[in-house]
Amino acid sequence: MRIFQSRENALAIAEKLKIYAQAQRLMILSCLLDGEKTVSEIDEATAIGQPALSQQLAELRHAELIINRREAKKVYYTLADENIRLCISNIESLFSSAKEKTERVSRKETIKQPLAAPKNTSNDGAAFFAKIL
Repeated sequence: MRIFQSRENALAIAEKLKIYAQAQRLMILSCLLDGEKTVSEIDEATAIGQPALSQQLAELRHAELIINRREAKKVYYTLADENIRLCISNIESLFSSAKEKTERVSRKETIKQPLAAPKNTSNDGAAFFAKIL
């Protein structure tokens, strides 16, 4: 169902998006794009500070955007699912500068160049196009 087709659906989505609309939460979610991290690793990467970090992690857990597991005295956090990962990746892409986008592409994937079509040396027009396909 598309958003415009249901006011109830639109309201539920708007409420969910409010969770993303907070700088510290976005920083945490972005940090977790790189994989599972402990609270201290998140704190070190984001410099949010322990009290605020704990509060924001609780909000993200409550919203089911992250999950945690405990191992001895350490608590590990990760994104809840692939949809959350995709959403944060899209937010980063949408708000990144052109330079950051280029760096991200060159860092994560090799761009494949399209194959060049053979040069049309005759005036076959549509018939030549059909030969290519």
